[in-house]
Amino acid sequence: MLEKPDMLHPLDEYVREERMPHIWCSGCGLGVALNVFLNTLVNTGTPKNKIAVVSGIGCSGRIAGYINVDSFHTTHGRAIPFATGLKLARPDLTVIVFSGEGDLIAIGGNHFIHAARRNVDITVICVNNSNYGMTGGQASPTTPLNAITSSTPYGNFAFPMSLPYLAAASGAVYVSRWTVYHARQLELSMRKAILKQGFSFLEIISPCPTLYARNNKIGSGLDMMKFYQKNTLTDHKAQLKDINIVRKEKIVVGNFVDIKRSSYLGLTTERRSNTMQKGKVFKMAEEERDRH
Repeated sequence: MLEKPDMLHPLDEYVREERMPHIWCSGCGLGVALNVFLNTLVNTGTPKNKIAVVSGIGCSGRIAGYINVDSFHTTHGRAIPFATGLKLARPDLTVIVFSGEGDLIAIGGNHFIHAARRNVDITVICVNNSNYGMTGGQASPTTPLNAITSSTPYGNFAFPMSLPYLAAASGAVYVSRWTVYHARQLELSMRKAILKQGFSFLEIISPCPTLYARNNKIGSGLDMMKFYQKNTLTDHKAQLKDINIVRKEKIVVGNFVDIKRSSYLGLTTERRSNTMQKGKVFKMAEEERDRH
């Protein structure tokens, strides 16, 4: 009888085997996103006990439960404030938020804006599948104009949000967008985002064949991957206000923003240090005065 090896795959130690099988549908892009993410964690060289993954609710939010590091599945829209508190309490941790566009941008939208404005030192990875997949395929903030969803049966009449534009305008120091087809580029960008000091943002365009693709007669998950292959345009210098995702048109991808700016944690640490230094000077002055 053959003995079961201790490890079947190099990424086994990063997966909670007891949580398998996962809940994702056939053709969903989250499997690719998770695989890229785990490879990135390995390649950054960050010790497992120094990584914390935080998610909210939804299909993408399940990732936190499948990863074998310190991970937190928080309430809807609250992944970013939870991660902010965690990072401020434990600056030594690499804190990553991994969730969907409905959780991060709709219900958690204000938290997203203000964490980027403060330049909190966390990485936010948003998987954008253009609808609320887990709850029945309702329209989300990124659903393209005229797209059919369960809550917009006559077509979506609301203009979609450009997440890279929102992140950059709010103050993110690193902003990137790729599809799950671009696994190699995605991993390189994810690595940069995680190692970057400050608020970094990565959008991953992913298929939802069960709901979004079926409602819009796009085809299977494989058909959507072929669409990404033929209909993406890499433009690192794109004008972010012009890269909204339009139904059946080319998707602009790239590394759009990579700048330096003082982080919230850096500024608060500096202020604390200065205050303590001033306190020390005042105390020395008082002691000198008392001696005379």
